Formats: sequence, C-alpha cells, structure tokens
Amino acid sequence: MTSTNRTGPADTRPADARLDRPTTEPDHTLRALLARLDAVDARPEAVRLRARTYALLAETGGDGDRGGGGDASPAPVLDVGCGAGLAVAELAARGVRAVGLDLDPRMLAAAELRHPTGEFRRGDAHAPPFADASFGGYRADKVLHESADPAAVVAEARRVLRPGGRIVLTGQDWDTILVDAADPALTRTLVHARADRVPGPRTARRYRALLLDAGFRDVRVEADTWVVVDGSLLPLLVGLAESVRANGTITADRCRAWIADQHERANANRSFVAVPMFVAAGTRP
Repeated sequence: MTSTNRTGPADTRPADARLDRPTTEPDHTLRALLARLDAVDARPEAVRLRARTYALLAETGGDGDRGGGGDASPAPVLDVGCGAGLAVAELAARGVRAVGLDLDPRMLAAAELRHPTGEFRRGDAHAPPFADASFGGYRADKVLHESADPAAVVAEARRVLRPGGRIVLTGQDWDTILVDAADPALTRTLVHARADRVPGPRTARRYRALLLDAGFRDVRVEADTWVVVDGSLLPLLVGLAESVRANGTITADRCRAWIADQHERANANRSFVAVPMFVAAGTRP
C-alpha cells in the first residue's frame, strides 16, 4: 500500500501532475472495465442500494450536516474507492459536498474526465490523506473485501470522521453467491474458488463487528439480495469456470458441461444468480 501524508496540507498541484497520468481518454482495457461497471451501476438493484447509502449518511452528521463537535463549517462526505466518481456526482446533485478517494490513478482520471467539477484525491483507505475529524460522512461501497486488514480501514474511517459523523459500508459476501446449475457440487467449488481469490471474501458479514470494535455506536446491518435472471452475468460465469479450470481445480470436461448448462439456462430465460449484499451503518461518538 502507498504511504501518504495523512495530516499535511492538501496537494494543490494540478490534477495532471498530482496523478502522474495523461489527460487523454482511458485506454481500451479501462474503457471495457468502465463499461462493465457502468452496466452494473445502472441496474435497478444498484441504484436502489446507492440511494439507501445516501439516506443512511443523512441520518446523523453525514450527508452535508455540520458533523457535530461545534464546528460551524459544512462537513463533506468521503467516498472511499470512488472509482469513476458516480457516487460523488450523485451526492453533489443532492447538494452534498463529497470527496472521492481512490488508489487507482486510471479510475481517478476517468472520474475527473466524467465529473470535472468533482473533487477527487489519490490515496489509500488504510491511510487516507486527510486530517483528523475532516468529514461528516464516510462511505465505502464494495471496498473492504479488497483489504487484508479491514479493521485498520475502519479505524482510519473513525479518525477522519467528526463526532456525530456517519459511516456506511456496503459489500457482497463472496462465499454465499448463489447460482442455479445442474451440478450444484461443482457450482459450490466455483463459488468458493472465486471467493478465495479475494483478500476478504467474508468481510461483509463482519461489518457489524468491525464497526463495534472500532467504537461506533448505533450500529445496524441490512441485507439486500441482488437477483439477476436476465442472463447478463453469463460472461462472468463463463470466465469464472474457465479461470478455475485453468488452475487445475476442475477438469475441462466438467468446465464445458457447466458452461453449456449456463448457456442453456440463459437462452431459455432460466438463468438465476443471487448476490447477498450487506449494508452497515454507524455513528462516530
């Protein structure tokens, strides 16, 4: 992870110099990734879940509130793992000042191209480059599973939040993704193999404990299962099976049979994938 100055003055260099990247359009690979992310973000389930996170931020201290502590200045929201900046833009449309933080300079470049009036910073969730008590809200959407030390991330979230500030975490439980298939044993193998490639596949089920251990109060957790039946996840399912076959976990014949089954289900409008999503919220004392 990168090392950053967490409490020093903001970097005032132009974005180009700050991110050390060109101002041209993202390359083809990144455009393909952004297209996939955009497709997911446009799904009704994703739109609904983002709106829920904004509502939870607004309950106390976050979402543009003063954030407590007697500070009269508006308290912005920090969106960690902001990607191409969608949440920052949506919060701005609600009248909320939001700052996007991401470690990937390519994503930040895309965010600045898409949302030139947005505020974006490069930095690590384990050491966000902000002073203590800088924010009234903290949002991390599908981020903590990428960390081998989510407790450290949550501790930093508390540090940068003002008293009364809100934290909202969202993410999927990679070990409990459901796929209807003719070979359930192989499907379990595939799901677990995919989960094992994530640093924290079961972090979402730990959100409540992580927040309580960090001293947050009024902690609660909600579940929102995304059910996808339109076959749009078929390319991901095929890629999953082929990647597991490539590492020798399953045979080529079983892989082909499983993929053929998923194609048949998609063609017959019988595809079924369910992804359990968890949302946890709390308040900094």
